[in-house]
Amino acid sequence: MESGSGNPTGLSGTVDRIPFHPYYTYKDVVGFLVVLMILIGIVTFNPTYLLHNDHFSIANPLVTPIHIQPEFYYLALYAILRSIENKLIGVIAMIGAILILLILPLVDTSEVRGLRFRPISKGFY
Repeated sequence: MESGSGNPTGLSGTVDRIPFHPYYTYKDVVGFLVVLMILIGIVTFNPTYLLHNDHFSIANPLVTPIHIQPEFYYLALYAILRSIENKLIGVIAMIGAILILLILPLVDTSEVRGLRFRPISKGFY
């Protein structure tokens, strides 16, 4: 039985192995060319196909459009800022939320790093 990063199951034998080149190399090149041809076709024949209809309306500098909202990865921080009345305390709370994420890896001091011996955590994963 052999083990290593290239053999996670620990099985030995060369019966079912396929060489990486030329099979996977050609498959990846053909996939890349198909996607490239589709994107070139969209850009060439219908460049506005992927745009939203609101991008073609006349801009009003006095009104923020309703559909404008922060990106999904900023929504939690945006909610923190909206929920606190005082701006300074809101910014401090937002920085605190980011610092909690940075400190979180330092809090785990257990010897076991994998989920193999933690069945409850493995189930949640």
